[in-house]
Amino acid sequence: PAEIDWNDPVVRAGIRDRAEGYIVTDLSFPAFLYDKYTANPDDLEAGLFKGKILLQGYKAIFTSPSSAKDIEGDGDGADVIRNNRLAKKSTTDVKVKKHVAQIIKMRKVTPRSIAYIACQVQFALSSVTSWRSIDGDFDYIQF
Repeated sequence: PAEIDWNDPVVRAGIRDRAEGYIVTDLSFPAFLYDKYTANPDDLEAGLFKGKILLQGYKAIFTSPSSAKDIEGDGDGADVIRNNRLAKKSTTDVKVKKHVAQIIKMRKVTPRSIAYIACQVQFALSSVTSWRSIDGDFDYIQF
């Protein structure tokens, strides 16, 4: 969760051991959702959905895995699809496969697509080995 101090070894051990007060649930916003992995406790919407890993996951799935390397970590991912489309036009001599966003005719980043990627990244970062709607204390449907 973004509201805790990840540098504190007691916190990390508490999460790993599922100690009371350290249980990660779908009500916790993971740090990867935030710009620079840091939430502002006074304004939890500041920097939300601008985390580098979230943006890389978005680009890897919807545009191409290689495009995910282009994320500089500045957290500005609002024009991910448009920027990728412009980059493809600049290389006219190279034959490029269509990416998922083109195949499904996705023209802009949507709340549903952000939620999808957030779930995929959460799963990838977890220690779970197979997909389930409810993973212990974490409910992906509620998340």
